[in-house]
Amino acid sequence: MTEEGRVVIHGTREDGGRLRPSDWIERISSTLASFGEDHRLRYADSVQPCIIDGEKCLVVARGLRDSNPAAYEFIMDFAESNRLRIQVDRRRGERALKPA
Repeated sequence: MTEEGRVVIHGTREDGGRLRPSDWIERISSTLASFGEDHRLRYADSVQPCIIDGEKCLVVARGLRDSNPAAYEFIMDFAESNRLRIQVDRRRGERALKPA
């Protein structure tokens, strides 16, 4: 599933329900974020919140598996244990997340 470069973890479970708390995507994204010189939060290129077709999602670059294996494993284990929908990110061009 992760061979394509990025995966999308949806905010909904496989059964269609929503995971609580509803801000879990922002919480996970912010753990790998940093503050820029302008004192604004900058999400890591490898883990970013995103809205796809009106749904909050977390986009995870496959490169995170190499650059930060513990973070990658935590995120994927979290998604799998909560039965969140996971799919390959098929967006292209300007809509795509830059590879890490």
